[in-house]
Amino acid sequence: MRKYLSLVKFAHTLFALPFALIGLMLGIQVMMSSADEPSNPYWLTAILVLMCMVFARNAAMAFNRLIDREYDAQNERTATREIPSGQISVTKARLFVALNAIAFIATTWYINLLCFFLSPVALAVILGYSYTKRFTALCHLVLGLGLSLAPVGAYLAVTATFGWEPIILGLAVLTWVSGFDIIYALQDDGFDGKNGLHSIPAWLGRPRALLVSTLLHVISGSMILLFGWVIGGGWIFWVGAGLFISLLTYQHLLVKPNDLSKVNMAFFTTNGIASVLFAIFALAEVWLKNF
Repeated sequence: MRKYLSLVKFAHTLFALPFALIGLMLGIQVMMSSADEPSNPYWLTAILVLMCMVFARNAAMAFNRLIDREYDAQNERTATREIPSGQISVTKARLFVALNAIAFIATTWYINLLCFFLSPVALAVILGYSYTKRFTALCHLVLGLGLSLAPVGAYLAVTATFGWEPIILGLAVLTWVSGFDIIYALQDDGFDGKNGLHSIPAWLGRPRALLVSTLLHVISGSMILLFGWVIGGGWIFWVGAGLFISLLTYQHLLVKPNDLSKVNMAFFTTNGIASVLFAIFALAEVWLKNF
């Protein structure tokens, strides 16, 4: 079990899950203020959304590790990963991807028909991302798009309709994830360039890549502010937004073009704390307003 949890970097679920919870709570808020009846009890929908998040991320991450196994084996930084090191066989990895993809689609059936019919689209995005590094430096944006589906999908799970609030929040997630993925990709800019792989750092170089990452995070912070304005956020929300934007700023102070020693702190620790803190304050805001 530890090997499979390591394979999919289960702890990284912290990036998107808090935003899915916000989307879920927004959906509940809309349903409670309308005359429509939810397709499931809210507690059951919350469990099903959590299951979808886990299954989708397991499938996407394992698939990425599976098709990148030959590159990972050649890269000193990634050679000890589970598949290239032989801890998990290719056959077992394929089975793991298939089971999680099937479980994801099956779970959406119990949410509502719209989520079920859109589930192959979501899988196409999150699995298709793994191929993008082979032909475009914009692969970071595709990864961001995949994680941006979390708040939108959770909102759809409750309401079975689209709304501007989760879409704006999804744009914040898209640009946030794209920006920090560029920072993470700085570690492999040399390897990517030599092996025909594409990334913003390999294409533009480290200084310009960090500039692009900064611009994406400026957009992300702006979307968070726009989201707060659209939902009529109070002081609790704005404290959370301020903390989130401050942590975005902080991670750019940690990483320099000639010093990547703190990339992991910027990538996982700072972003994980940012998403959890923002979600706590945003959920508290919605809860206190409606419950």
